[in-house]
Amino acid sequence: LFDPNMGLWQSSTTNQMCMQINPASAICCPEDHLLCFRFLGRVMGKAMFDGELVKGHMVNHLYKHLLGWPVMFNDLKDLDELYFNSLKQMSAMGADDLQYVDMDFTATEDLLGMVQTVDLIPGGAGTMVTKDNLPEYLEACLRYRLLGRYEAQLNELLLGFYDVLPEPLLAIFDFQELELLMCGLPKIEMNDWMAHTEYSGQYDRLGPNHEVCVWFWDIVSDYDQEMKARLLQFVTGTSGVPANGFGSLQGNDGNIRRFTIEGVSLDMCVYPRSHTCFNRIDLPLYETRDELEDKLRIAVTMASTGFDLE
Repeated sequence: LFDPNMGLWQSSTTNQMCMQINPASAICCPEDHLLCFRFLGRVMGKAMFDGELVKGHMVNHLYKHLLGWPVMFNDLKDLDELYFNSLKQMSAMGADDLQYVDMDFTATEDLLGMVQTVDLIPGGAGTMVTKDNLPEYLEACLRYRLLGRYEAQLNELLLGFYDVLPEPLLAIFDFQELELLMCGLPKIEMNDWMAHTEYSGQYDRLGPNHEVCVWFWDIVSDYDQEMKARLLQFVTGTSGVPANGFGSLQGNDGNIRRFTIEGVSLDMCVYPRSHTCFNRIDLPLYETRDELEDKLRIAVTMASTGFDLE
């Protein structure tokens, strides 16, 4: 059922290892696509109840939907960073610039070659985006991209899942823990991870021999499997490791994009920050190993709350 060729799911544009609901599933499976999502929800719930693993990793905001958590603007960044950045640029525009852009409350959807214009709000085609209603437009874009495109399919998936596991029983988990429970802890080989890591920025010249990078790998090596998986989630967006190892990590364009550690100054950021589209972590030039260990643990742990430490 997770096979993209079935038409129910498609690979995420930002992470080829993660699956997202196909908005065109009604075209691919016109007779029973909603029944399939209800069935899949029950299978996922039964697997979790019995301690069995689900093979497919989903995009992060779907785990939030399973938990009943609200989605946030940063979730859009994990789904489509270019779209996220364009909306962020719009939020900084003045009234004159928005008038020049000439945007209305609609979105364009390409469903298997059929281009459709969708109203983000009732009468969206006749409502122009202005400085006054810009927050409403951003919220409408967020709601459509993370829910509206496949609301019927998602509702069936959730109903099937809750048929087996009532929602209150999930309240003790965060969305990262839920992924690990459903998909299992990955087998992470440290030698493979380190061998297929690239270094940039302040670490470009010395690479793994830079003092901060030596501390980083020393700290990560001491992590248990769950914490290593959480770090992987933090940087790449999923705990999954490619079948062929870290040398096969892909970026949002489908090309090989290795795990990357970029050295940045403490003036740019105090805590490590991630760019899941590029499998990159920005690691500040800390002065002590203890400071690096504390800041890294806080950044990785707080990622599951959805709040940006910066």
